[in-house]
Amino acid sequence: MLETLKREVCDANLKLVEYGLVILTWGNVSALSEDGKFVVIKPSGVDYSSMCPEQMVVTDLSGTVVEGELRPSSDLLTHLELYRSFAGVGAVVHTHSPYATARAQAELDLPCYGTTHADSFYGAIPCTRHLTKQEVDQAYEANTGLVIAETFRHRKLDPMAIPGVLVCKHGPFSWGINCKKAVENALILEETARMALITTQFSPQAEPAPQYLLDKHYFRKHGANAYYGQN
Repeated sequence: MLETLKREVCDANLKLVEYGLVILTWGNVSALSEDGKFVVIKPSGVDYSSMCPEQMVVTDLSGTVVEGELRPSSDLLTHLELYRSFAGVGAVVHTHSPYATARAQAELDLPCYGTTHADSFYGAIPCTRHLTKQEVDQAYEANTGLVIAETFRHRKLDPMAIPGVLVCKHGPFSWGINCKKAVENALILEETARMALITTQFSPQAEPAPQYLLDKHYFRKHGANAYYGQN
């Protein structure tokens, strides 16, 4: 079942390697089926060099494996919470890309310092609070997803306008309407985190871009009056 989606998820996982966002087996991509009933995700701990579509694991939204001989990614329950919490998300990516992860370890939001960031993320990318010891000890992966959802809810952020997050002391998650867009957002999140570090090295007092510039760059690519590109 879902053979086309398995190929898309496998290809998206391999893109993480191509873009330099993962090493070893660090990272995973999943996607939601069109009917919203199933998730296809990378198997846990499988080397990217030997990965193939047939190894992708299909689960239902409770995390029960319905097809596949391998165990799903250990981050499955985080992905599932994001699908449940964020309407419109069709794919989720998790990496330990170095600049975004370093910022998560530093417990810092990622401000929008300029137009490169504003083209894809409508404002600062948030860093979550710490998970409590109880949250880590009991249902760690599910609670990671719940803390991400809590962050967006409490800060009144639109997850489709800011399609990424930094999980405190852990690393980045990103998402999108499909695998291609979710991986693209993971790449942009990492690159903007790298640029932010360089920006603050040049100017520790650097200010975020003004709202009118953020508005211009985000909405020229997104929304009803977007005019960037050929679509």
